[in-house]
Amino acid sequence: MKSDISACFEYGVLAHGGSDTDIGSLPWNKHSDFTGVYLKNVLPADRTGGLFSCHLVLIEPLHAIGMHTHPASVELHEIIRGDGIYLNGGAEIAYRPGFLAVITENSPHEVRAGDKGLFLFAKFITVQA
Repeated sequence: MKSDISACFEYGVLAHGGSDTDIGSLPWNKHSDFTGVYLKNVLPADRTGGLFSCHLVLIEPLHAIGMHTHPASVELHEIIRGDGIYLNGGAEIAYRPGFLAVITENSPHEVRAGDKGLFLFAKFITVQA
């Protein structure tokens, strides 16, 4: 029996610190800088002492997370649904379900959704000095 993996992520459960969080009950928030981009803060950094965070990211069709960097963290993208393009250092890499990308600290990057939109799981790991 095949399940819809995107629904498993969007409506799953996060177990952390002896408690469970119903991911489906968490709100989608508009991205403060990029139109057509929404975030669901599954595990905010304040729950891990600033060491780690993870977020579901929904990019509407033909919208983008513009060029930006993360000066103090490594980012991991896990593509769940849709398609798009990841731009980093002049390279264009196709995003499709099942694709993973590691983005190093201070690396300028952009993510553009295709005509079906893009749904991904983004994790940020703080780099310790």
